[in-house]
Amino acid sequence: MAELQEVHITEEKPLLPGQTPEAAKTHSVETPYGSVTFTVYGTPKPKRPAIFTYHDVGLNYKTCFKPLFDFGDMQEIIKNFVRVHVEAPGMEEGAPVFPLGYQYPSLDQLADMIPAILQYLNFSTIIGVGVGAGAYILSRFALLNPDVVEGLVLINIDCNAKGWMDWAAHKLTGLTSSISEMILEHLFSQDELSGDSELVQRYRDIIMHAPNLENIELFWNSYNNRRDLHFERRGDATLKCPVMLVVGDQAPYEDAVVECNSKLDPTKTSFLKMADSGGQPQLTQPGKLTEAFKYFVQGMGYMASSCMTRLSRSRTASLTSRASIDNGRPRAASQSSEPGIVPSGSPGHTMEVSS
Repeated sequence: MAELQEVHITEEKPLLPGQTPEAAKTHSVETPYGSVTFTVYGTPKPKRPAIFTYHDVGLNYKTCFKPLFDFGDMQEIIKNFVRVHVEAPGMEEGAPVFPLGYQYPSLDQLADMIPAILQYLNFSTIIGVGVGAGAYILSRFALLNPDVVEGLVLINIDCNAKGWMDWAAHKLTGLTSSISEMILEHLFSQDELSGDSELVQRYRDIIMHAPNLENIELFWNSYNNRRDLHFERRGDATLKCPVMLVVGDQAPYEDAVVECNSKLDPTKTSFLKMADSGGQPQLTQPGKLTEAFKYFVQGMGYMASSCMTRLSRSRTASLTSRASIDNGRPRAASQSSEPGIVPSGSPGHTMEVSS
């Protein structure tokens, strides 16, 4: 009963609606591919990277990340870092619609905008957190700038270009479905869409009535024309930093994330599959993803174990007591972890998190 009480306390500590822990400052910089807008929370911390987020198609930084970064336990983490939320061109609130014929940047070009942001802020290193298209963009940037990226959390990443069959199916779907419907199918699982939950209803309304829907369509087209990242597990074309791959069970990109995991260095990559989280785990399971992120940054040496919550300590003790010891390192006895737990230690784990 005591354990259940602790779970209840931890999972229900979001900030009050409208409450933010820090003042936000929004900036825009010009790049060779157009202007890009980003919002900064907090102040730079000595010898610490910035948390740097990039959202998915159909979303902006608020609709993609606000539930996660407003979650109560997340405040324990973000107080230690400055964070930057980037918005793809034309996705920020109040963005004007691009003129007819505007050439929207490719995903490679969106990645090439990031150095201008870091130079403007005078930031030298980042921990990237990306979803969908944003995960691809941050991965492309990390391949080109390995010394700048200290870690990556990649949710729903598809590292492959669309094949010709995928391209043909996309074109056929476009004849019968609206842009908003196609983007919703990109964001949410079929079960979520057929269940028509309050979350799905809210995001359907946001996307269908977006005043910048034409801009969203341009971003969507760039995503569908992405190039293959050509990850090689034992080659030079791989991510050099610690990586946490995240996907929901039965999510639209579950197979793509599994394939991406097979192409990355297993000694630097952790794969987290979250049950009952649908297509957007950062929206549906912010508590469990917060705890996973905490272990991730602790593994990078940026948060001492003394900063762990009472719940984290009790769960870690429970997990370790049932772990087998291999060369002095705890190893989970089962592939399915305790609810909401990501074991600390080296990457290379596959974890299935149940609700």
